[in-house]
Amino acid sequence: MPLRLDVKRKLSVRSDRVKCVDIHPNEPWLLVTLFNGHAHIYNHETQQSIKSFEVCDVPVRAGKFVVRKNWIITASDDMTIRVYNYNTLERLHQFEAHNDYIRSLAIHPTQSYILTSSDDMTIKLWDWDAKWALKQTFEGHIHYVMQIAINPKDNNTFASASLDRTVKVWQLGSSHPNFTLEGHEKGVNCVDYYSGGDKPYLVSGGDDRLVKIWDYQNKTCVQTLEGHSQNVGCVAFHPELPIILSGSEDGTVKLWHSNTYRLESTLNYGLERCWAIACMKGSNNVALGYDEGSMMIKLGREEPAMSMDASTGKIVWAKHCEIQQVNLKQLSSDQQLKDGEKVPLNVKELGSCEIYPQTLSHSPNGRFVVVCGDGEYIIYTAITLRNKSYGNAMEFVWSQDSSEYAVRDGNMVKIFKNFKEKKTFKPEAGAEGIFGGSLLGVRSYSGLTFYDWDTLSLVRRIEIVPKTIIWSQNGELVCIATEESYYVLRYKPQAVTAAQANKDLLTEDGIEDAFDALSEIPESVKTGVWVGDCFIYTNSLNRINYYVGGEIVTVSHLDRVMYLLGYVSNENRLYLGDKEMSIVSFELSLSVLEYQTAVMRKDFETADQVLPTIAKEQRTRVAHFLEKQGYRQQALSVTLDNEHKFELALQIGNLQVCYELAVELENEQKWLQLSEVATKQGDIKLVQECLTRAQSYGSLILLASASSDKQLMATIGNKSRKNGQFNIAFLSNFVLGKLDDCLNILIENQRLPEAAFFARTYLPSKINDVVGLWREKLKQMNMERAAHALANPTDYENLFPGLVDTYKTEQFLKQQQQTLPAGKYSTITPNWEKNSIAEMKEAEENGKFSFDPTQFIKKTADDDDDDDENDNFDDANETPIQTNNKPITSSSVSNKLIPPVSVDQSRSQSPMNNSNPQSNKSAIASLISREASVTSKASSITSTTATAGTGRRTSLTDLEKELEEFDIDVDDDVSDTKNGTDISEGISKKSPNENEDLEFNDDDVNELLNEE
Repeated sequence: MPLRLDVKRKLSVRSDRVKCVDIHPNEPWLLVTLFNGHAHIYNHETQQSIKSFEVCDVPVRAGKFVVRKNWIITASDDMTIRVYNYNTLERLHQFEAHNDYIRSLAIHPTQSYILTSSDDMTIKLWDWDAKWALKQTFEGHIHYVMQIAINPKDNNTFASASLDRTVKVWQLGSSHPNFTLEGHEKGVNCVDYYSGGDKPYLVSGGDDRLVKIWDYQNKTCVQTLEGHSQNVGCVAFHPELPIILSGSEDGTVKLWHSNTYRLESTLNYGLERCWAIACMKGSNNVALGYDEGSMMIKLGREEPAMSMDASTGKIVWAKHCEIQQVNLKQLSSDQQLKDGEKVPLNVKELGSCEIYPQTLSHSPNGRFVVVCGDGEYIIYTAITLRNKSYGNAMEFVWSQDSSEYAVRDGNMVKIFKNFKEKKTFKPEAGAEGIFGGSLLGVRSYSGLTFYDWDTLSLVRRIEIVPKTIIWSQNGELVCIATEESYYVLRYKPQAVTAAQANKDLLTEDGIEDAFDALSEIPESVKTGVWVGDCFIYTNSLNRINYYVGGEIVTVSHLDRVMYLLGYVSNENRLYLGDKEMSIVSFELSLSVLEYQTAVMRKDFETADQVLPTIAKEQRTRVAHFLEKQGYRQQALSVTLDNEHKFELALQIGNLQVCYELAVELENEQKWLQLSEVATKQGDIKLVQECLTRAQSYGSLILLASASSDKQLMATIGNKSRKNGQFNIAFLSNFVLGKLDDCLNILIENQRLPEAAFFARTYLPSKINDVVGLWREKLKQMNMERAAHALANPTDYENLFPGLVDTYKTEQFLKQQQQTLPAGKYSTITPNWEKNSIAEMKEAEENGKFSFDPTQFIKKTADDDDDDDENDNFDDANETPIQTNNKPITSSSVSNKLIPPVSVDQSRSQSPMNNSNPQSNKSAIASLISREASVTSKASSITSTTATAGTGRRTSLTDLEKELEEFDIDVDDDVSDTKNGTDISEGISKKSPNENEDLEFNDDDVNELLNEE
């Protein structure tokens, strides 16, 4: 029977003529060098070009990856070798290597050597560690040397193919060839070594259209392969499959069986002549280079032929045609296995197989091993590898019963019982694949069909195309894996039995109740095995996961592609193998799987018995599983992770457990979460404690206001102020009516403008203090003009109508302040509907309120004195210094800036207007004192302006512009100064003695305000 090889196209790229291809061993990269002098790197998984660069303007006939150096080395027709870093595409080195075209290069697998061959009929050895020194030249060919290949089993020998019709084998260190193989009738274009250990073979192809197989030990031609109609340009032994590949100028690539030398397949992709073939050890990928582009194909399946009998711990695999075995029971008891590390095992040779194994599997009881390949199957005994049965088959599957199995031969399916054929049938929709297990599965173009093993009656037809089907050991659960997802179904044999008795239950698609769909998981399963009700599998992302009850748990992440072999329950370990037949293991607790299985079956009695056997580090994982199944109370008692326990207690509303854990964890977020649950349950006391511990003062304000807790509100204000949360502190004090504290908070935070307006609105008696602080702050910021521009209401009362009423209202509201019960809320007039000034006036008229200005007068006077001391004004009686510069300050300017206050006006506008004679005397004295201060300020303005000089002319010009905005004629006002008249003298004339008030014109001030 012919070798059954699936050929899958992975990459197809159109380009100019391809002269060489190479595959990166670690990355999904394909290097292509072209006749036009360019080189490209393609990702054959994404089918994208990732790097492209120009090497030269002549053909680049060879290019190779040097993975250990991150290099690409190219050889071209300009006789030059070039070295590039394939990450940065930086050219690291170049040198002229030959006197003619360079045809081929080979990288030594272990040493820092490269070999190059050329049309100058020589082969040269170069050492990159010795600054690319020429180590040796090999001469002996009498025509172009077309290709060289290093022996993978002896790295000191290599072979060369030449147009002189010979193949020569050389030894590093010797300038003469070891021997010459002659047999081609025309020039030899290509050569390659067989990498397997069982045959000392090499293959060559030439212009005589022949492919020859040579035994380089006996120096004889073993076989000649005929079939190409044009020159053979490239040949290769596949490192993993029993395949010889040959590419020709006839546009075809032929696949030959390396054991039987039979032509297995011919590939023609319509890209004209084939020039290059590249294979890679450990992969089934093959790269092809043509006149019109390049291809990447995948031959057969990459999954190794490997099987494990979990009951005996024996693993059997096929390495080419050799069958080998390892026994896990050979591991000593004191030998500790680490997750992901290679298991040290002794390999035992069982013998060779007559066919090339493509699949290998144990029978369910472990007594037999079946090998399938080359269109045949052979059943061996597992212990001695003795031939038990054989036959023709493209596929072989076991039933749940080891004595029963099925094979597929074309579209025919044959059932065997005790190694004898029992039944044969041809499915209506054809048979593209078969699957074993509790039921016989047949894949066709229309979907999947399940048949009963005994009667071959239709059980169920499902419209999906499976990649593999895996049954649980008890036959109740089945995983149907497709290319993109997998489905978990529960098989119900009782429904099948009922349908067999009642034909009315049968439909065209079989028995509808035969399966219950449990889950659909969007993951691609590569290999899998059932342990109880847990499905363990590897996926396309190289992870080990297991499915149980709808939950996916990741066991480990893998660093390479691994294939699941089985689970050994008494060791609690999961075993996997890779393409190199390396075995690794991972710990997976059987007690955890048993517990989860019992929970899924709702057998809680068994689950409680298994729970004590679960290790403590596995308890939290089990608790997460219980939580996802909806058993939160059980999960709370199982988990040992306080974070998880807190979340579970929150979900079930167990406030006591939450409180204890929150105290232990002392986490702000935990207290906030607990406060939310406590709020829902109405535990206000617990809510208050939680918010206090979390320092969530914003929420506490809401709680305090909702519960009318004045003490809590005061506590919030104090604590938030200490913790720097001044917004909260301000709000809490404002709610409590502590206006002085609110003002102090604004002042502490240097929010002086807001403090001034706050005082103007709520605490008029504090305006003088705040404005003074504001002025000082502006002066510290070198903003003198802005400081002087601030009008203090206590100094300029006529600019603030109704100021006296605000003083009275402030005192009135303090006297009226009282605490009312919450029950009175509905009967009290809302604040936005009140007119406090009107209420004050009404109370004053009715004799219910009497204004007491004593403290205010004393405070204001003191503040004014302090303000005078702090202001850096010159003394009012100081004679101004006369300069040659034109002064720009006059008495009219002073009259505009200084508020006119008369005795009568002060009595009518000041809050000190009272029937008490003593109070009136004090008020007058205070006003006189303040007027003297104003006079001093005016004198200071004049003196400062007069002494400004030329050095400050720029600032004076700015002042002129500012005064012009207020429609003040500077030139007219300066005339007095020109005549030597001092503003202070003018003021003195208007104020002959201290007891006589200054006369100012209010109309000037009003005019100024109207203009603004």
